[in-house]
Amino acid sequence: MLALGLEGSANKLGVGIIQHLPPTPSHPLPSSSSSPSPPTSTTAHSLKLHPHPLPPPQIRILANLRHTFVSPPGTGFLPRETAQHHRRWVVRLIKQALKQAAERLDCVCYTKGPGMGAPLAAVAVAARTVAGLWGKKVVGVNHCVGHIEMGRTITSSSNPIVLYVSGGNTQIIAYASHRYRIFGETLDIAVGNCLDRFARTLNISNDPAPGYNIEQLAKKGRRLLDLPYAVKGMDCSFGGILASIDVMAAELERAEREGGKWRVPGGDGEEKDVVTREDLCFTLQETVYAMLVEITERAMAHVGANQVLIVGGVGCNERLQEMMGLMAESRGGSVYATDERFCIDNGIMIAHAGLLAYRTGFDTKMEDTTCTQRFRTDEVYVGWRE
Repeated sequence: MLALGLEGSANKLGVGIIQHLPPTPSHPLPSSSSSPSPPTSTTAHSLKLHPHPLPPPQIRILANLRHTFVSPPGTGFLPRETAQHHRRWVVRLIKQALKQAAERLDCVCYTKGPGMGAPLAAVAVAARTVAGLWGKKVVGVNHCVGHIEMGRTITSSSNPIVLYVSGGNTQIIAYASHRYRIFGETLDIAVGNCLDRFARTLNISNDPAPGYNIEQLAKKGRRLLDLPYAVKGMDCSFGGILASIDVMAAELERAEREGGKWRVPGGDGEEKDVVTREDLCFTLQETVYAMLVEITERAMAHVGANQVLIVGGVGCNERLQEMMGLMAESRGGSVYATDERFCIDNGIMIAHAGLLAYRTGFDTKMEDTTCTQRFRTDEVYVGWRE
């Protein structure tokens, strides 16, 4: 079976085509070198339940294309401009993907939510148009569950605790009884949004991504400054941390404007250390990632898990993977993550997730092919898992 997937919940427009092959002894689950994609976005009341969980399919990636809307340094991407970008590029990406696949599709999948309203709507219109032209079924997909299924399939992780970290979401998730249960989440802004907004404060380039550029600067940082540490049970808060480090950035900018350097008391309380932009990036990363490691470890202890799967765009960060790996190793566990082809928003994960749902008998009625900015991970009935 083949599916076309369209992703456009934020500034990345992704188009992918995936094929599910019947599982056979000669076709085991793909390894991390394979290319899979995410799960379904379906509520229980709208799902035609399959009598038994589906066996995991062998996956073949036929196309995985992406185009990113990049705003100028010091700015973010606004919904209207992002939607215009998606409308401008979606047709040419679909044409290119179909040329690469050159096979018959069974369904058209799109991101129903969560995400930014205008970009989501642009992609939903494209999905309806393609499905109407070719007479195909449409499958609305939950973006968050898509990331999870993509990561599970690529890494062959069995039943991990999931850390989902991106520009719009921060969640600690575990699977139970056909749902991805949220154990903890951000109470205000997402960790990726915290990083992105601080990149704007420092006027860091958004190309290829602000979080990536902060990561590169952080690798050169040497001094760890004091920031609030806001873990509240299983939840986190990043708004106060961002406000605090913005104050530090303002102090640094003022000192540089006056032709000097910003210095803070050293460890002995007498000598003063010079603070750089790199130190600020290093401090922010170390603080927020330590918070994420703490709540992930607590979730592992609660459910008795020994695997952690990191998904979402922030999951590409090597320092986060390293810190999580040290924690997991101390518990006798392991960490799974994917590279930028699949941890960053992409269309192939939507195609994969939608096809998993489609194989259970689910599809979205044309009048229901809308989008929603708020579509929680635990709203989805995961009918393809035991």
